[in-house]
Amino acid sequence: MLTEALSEALEEAGVSLQEFRELCLRLLNYGVLCRAESQTEQQLYDRYLRIEPLVEEYLDLIGVSLFHDRRFAYLRLYPPGARVPGMEDAPESAFSGGLRARLRQDEVALLLVLRLQYDKALREGQLDEHGHVLESVESLAIAMRNLLGRTLPDKIVERKRVFNRLRQLRLIDYRQDEEMENGEAWIRIHPMIVTFVSDEALTALEDELPQPEAEDVS
Repeated sequence: MLTEALSEALEEAGVSLQEFRELCLRLLNYGVLCRAESQTEQQLYDRYLRIEPLVEEYLDLIGVSLFHDRRFAYLRLYPPGARVPGMEDAPESAFSGGLRARLRQDEVALLLVLRLQYDKALREGQLDEHGHVLESVESLAIAMRNLLGRTLPDKIVERKRVFNRLRQLRLIDYRQDEEMENGEAWIRIHPMIVTFVSDEALTALEDELPQPEAEDVS
């Protein structure tokens, strides 16, 4: 019965049931959809705009909330109980991320620095027309050392793993041929970093990180 009613509604919008499934599976698998990411995601995002109420109703049935940033054209899913941007009455959560993102400590540290650097660029008006912030790996390493008393992973394999993980979450982007051990490599921070790491989450993330030992200046 539900499938039949859904098929009729989709037909009115000119979308097939298979195309609806493809869109929902992509959202549930990745937890995020960014129009500017690729041609495939552009097509899926534009398809979503045609059947927005149907997708939201389906996700609501399974307890998943959807955040839509129309300005920067991206979607992010939140699991049941997570705090969704713009929904102040939602239950509190220590960390807001796509479908319970499980991050390692070095990923959390970089994520925190990325959000703080984004906020700094926002205050200084250094965002591009799409809301992105450009930072060099060197500047991120310096910020991490100054703010958290930590360093980026020394081993190139570990460093690439950290950056790749956050790239999968669509929080950063960079050229695949960039050498991550080179401080001159550039990272583009996506504006969705602000909704992925809320102001409240900043405090929670900071509490999860070990505090750097005080230096002996005597």
